Amino acid sequence: MNRDRPWEMREAEWRSRVNRVRAGKRLAPSRWPGGARCAFALSFDCDHETFEMGAGSAAIGRLAWGEFGRRTGTPRVLEVLRKHSISASFFVPAVAALIEPDALIPITEAGHEIGVHGWIHENTSLLTRDVEKDLMLRARDALGSITGTTPVGHRAANWDLSENTIDLVAELGFLYDSSMMADDSCYELLSNGSPTGIVEIPVDWVRDDAVYLLFNREPNTRPWTPPEFVFDIFKREFDAAYAEGGICQLVMHPFVIGYRSRIWILDQLIQHAKSYGDVWFPTHADLSAWVSDPANT
Repeated sequence: MNRDRPWEMREAEWRSRVNRVRAGKRLAPSRWPGGARCAFALSFDCDHETFEMGAGSAAIGRLAWGEFGRRTGTPRVLEVLRKHSISASFFVPAVAALIEPDALIPITEAGHEIGVHGWIHENTSLLTRDVEKDLMLRARDALGSITGTTPVGHRAANWDLSENTIDLVAELGFLYDSSMMADDSCYELLSNGSPTGIVEIPVDWVRDDAVYLLFNREPNTRPWTPPEFVFDIFKREFDAAYAEGGICQLVMHPFVIGYRSRIWILDQLIQHAKSYGDVWFPTHADLSAWVSDPANT
């Protein structure tokens, strides 16, 4: 395809591109565990230093910013989750885990899930199939070796997928992916029109803390949304999911949400959800298992 003249694409080509990976059947169960009305699935991307290194840089100050996520942000997140006795999913680049393996112990000992999030937070869309497969395997093996449990979930760094990513996720035996945005309910992924058996737990930029609160010099972006507004957006997402009897899924980053002026967002969101009295807080692995079980449809 000529990127400067996309209108010249033949129908066979644009159909092939659209159908390479596509949403299949919606996995919206008729019931939730324990009579809950909706599910609230919290996830945390522990990019830490790899947020910088995966982009090909190693600025000392920005590496320290990533270290804040492990040293301070994650403990604050864990304390909020402990306070409310709920479980969540933590997606960790393998290199971020290998820098300080013991930092995963408080996460796993609290019963939270660890998922694959790349080798070094690399841009998956730039990789050949062989390189992507190698990195995905190495990342899964590294996390499994550290935690003693083989990860069942995959999330592409920056949600950048190649045309091979979902096929590899299926080939390597993952149960779910959480990198795509075709729905706000779970769905089965199709590859070239064929069901893969992989559950997609969809993400979206509107439900990601970094969109509103991340600071960058290059590209030149600044936090533009007050924390109170971020709380309101996430709260409205949850309230709508509750009204529909569906899922609210959020993505947060310990080096973004973990500051004193922001961690309250997580705390009050959970308080708000729990005030309804009939909300299920699953890990992504638990959510995937539930929505894919035919007994729950």
